[in-house]
Amino acid sequence: MYLVILIVTIIACVLLGLIVLIQNPKGGGLSSNFSGSSQLMGVQKTGDFLEKGTWVLAITIMVLALVMNVTVKGGQQQSGDPALMEQIKKASKPSATAPAAAPLSVPAPAAAPKK
Repeated sequence: MYLVILIVTIIACVLLGLIVLIQNPKGGGLSSNFSGSSQLMGVQKTGDFLEKGTWVLAITIMVLALVMNVTVKGGQQQSGDPALMEQIKKASKPSATAPAAAPLSVPAPAAAPKK
């Protein structure tokens, strides 16, 4: 499931990049190739299509990012190696032969001289 969402997100990112590169901020770009507004994808229609496509892809990427965050299992992952887990358990237990640590003595605060 995670891999499918990741692939769809990557495709949406590439398409969003292409749509943004097609657009020209000064009204040119793909829409400048059409001289008449009566054509199928005229100046106004092309601008609307690219703008709507940009919004749809941007929202899709945001939703997919949230879905990936929910579907990915968080926290520590279990190791499949039982020998490694046993080694970790042995290392985390205090040994009976080790001497107990002496408590740290904290010096008493010195009294401030009176004036």
